Amino acid sequence: MRKSKSKAAQMHVPKKNRQLFEQIVELIDAFCDAHLNEDYKELCEHMAGAICRTHLPLSRSSPAAWAAGVVDAVGWVNFLHDPKQSPHMTSAQLAEGFGVSQGTMTAKSKIIRDKLDLMPLDPDWCLPELLKDNPLVWMFDVGGLVMDIRMAPRDVQEEAYEMGLIPFIPADEQEQESEPGPGIKIIEFPSKQSKASKLKSPQKPKDDGPDLFEKEELEKQGISDDES
Repeated sequence: MRKSKSKAAQMHVPKKNRQLFEQIVELIDAFCDAHLNEDYKELCEHMAGAICRTHLPLSRSSPAAWAAGVVDAVGWVNFLHDPKQSPHMTSAQLAEGFGVSQGTMTAKSKIIRDKLDLMPLDPDWCLPELLKDNPLVWMFDVGGLVMDIRMAPRDVQEEAYEMGLIPFIPADEQEQESEPGPGIKIIEFPSKQSKASKLKSPQKPKDDGPDLFEKEELEKQGISDDES
């Protein structure tokens, strides 16, 4: 019987980083099971795989520091620190959960956000429940004009979906909403976005540092942005 690939192998993590990846993911999974949810856990696992495929000096810091940085980075994208969101956690609670200082976690989160070119509500790292109403998912440059692809003809939506630029075909959901009966058909998200296309996502703004919620919490703790 053929042995199934490990999670590290499935995510194409280099062999030299696989042990560290497994340690990071073990910490992430335990934290998400206790405090967040499956969607957060899946995104965080994939982000852990992403940073382990980079040339970041991961071995210079503890797995807990990187695990906390990953969860904080995913949380930053999805406004985890916003009290209006559910689930919601403060930076202090998150850092405490991993047994690292808030400054260390914030520093690692910033490194990850810069390396992966993240932005708030980043379509590649957005929670499924936020995708539908996330304008960054649906706004594209089509022939020099920025448009909401949900308003585009179905053939344009199908092209964007096949290229992995959108998570589902909006026309399908609109048709289902008009039909009687419970439930929503889930369409599997295709492979990673194609770079060569006439459909272009808006350029990501640069992450210049901690957001409003991070700054408020760091000021309360008396921790500077540069602490590591």
